[in-house]
Amino acid sequence: MSSKRGYGEACPVAHSLDVIGDRWALLVLRELRLGPRRFTDLQAALPQAGPTILSQRLRELESHGVIERRWQKLYALTPWGAELEPVFRALARWGMQSPNEREGDVTNDTVMLGVRTFWKAPSPSWTADFTIRLGDDGYYLSIVDGEVASLFRGEPPRAPSAALTTDRHTFARVTSRELTLPAAQKAGVLDLSGSREHAQLLVSALSSSAARRGSGVRT
Repeated sequence: MSSKRGYGEACPVAHSLDVIGDRWALLVLRELRLGPRRFTDLQAALPQAGPTILSQRLRELESHGVIERRWQKLYALTPWGAELEPVFRALARWGMQSPNEREGDVTNDTVMLGVRTFWKAPSPSWTADFTIRLGDDGYYLSIVDGEVASLFRGEPPRAPSAALTTDRHTFARVTSRELTLPAAQKAGVLDLSGSREHAQLLVSALSSSAARRGSGVRT
């Protein structure tokens, strides 16, 4: 690969950075890990990138074969791009151990990706399905035998065991046990339908995960 801003090395690490190392590139890819998105969705999730930089990163990532454009102007990861998943998980775990304070907000996708990355099941025999709506974004989460079998942004393939509707900050407070499910419902900041038992098991699993990583969402 030849690039004015490239490292000029054949080392695969240097080559990877040539492809995805520019500012905002990894965050664009992060926002595609749970499903395709339109330009306006990416712009809303990454407002500080600005439309010019965002357009440039999308063009570059597409030209490198990391993402592709689909019908209805949707951007999605290619199979090669999707192979970055373990890299993202490793970066998230590494970042959680940082001795430096993390500042700023997080996106809805970041919150849900944390569910998958830091998952700790309350029971190996537990199986359940959930829809979780955080603001304008809806997610489907499937747990099979205590493990995350599926997590994506979009419509559920079947009726869930429980459905939660809230915002990412309330979700973080509930899953870190700063706020109980009943208290969140009473305050009108969380709606729950379906099985309360499964919903409470989900909260327990995510509470354990939050305790393991030593932090919830910081704003």
